Amino acid sequence: MTNWKGKAEPTVKGSTYVKPQDMEWGPTPFEGISIKVLYEDKAQGETTCLLRWEPGATLPMHKHAAIEQSYVIEGSFGDHDGICRAGEYVWRQPGSFHETYSEEGAVILAVYRKPNVFKNSSGYGDDA
Repeated sequence: MTNWKGKAEPTVKGSTYVKPQDMEWGPTPFEGISIKVLYEDKAQGETTCLLRWEPGATLPMHKHAAIEQSYVIEGSFGDHDGICRAGEYVWRQPGSFHETYSEEGAVILAVYRKPNVFKNSSGYGDDA
């Protein structure tokens, strides 16, 4: 272990602690899916959030402009490639398309490098 004493000082206010348990679930444009935003950089398009899926909720066909990472905390959700259950992790390749769903409901931690692109949005088709 490196001894940093005298070489560097911790950055005051360099850490931001977030308490999701104290946050309210907010709406999303998608029926049955609610959100708690833990981190967001709108200029970069980055978001880290908790998503709560009601049983039967579906996120319509969309494209991933950058890698998407999801860790399932409760329940399960999936797509045409498989199902991700509590304690499991899935990531999606940039440029990939899919529709996701949750039959039983889920709470997931999602990390987006760029927002999803939905049909009728710039960047969805060949114009990307």
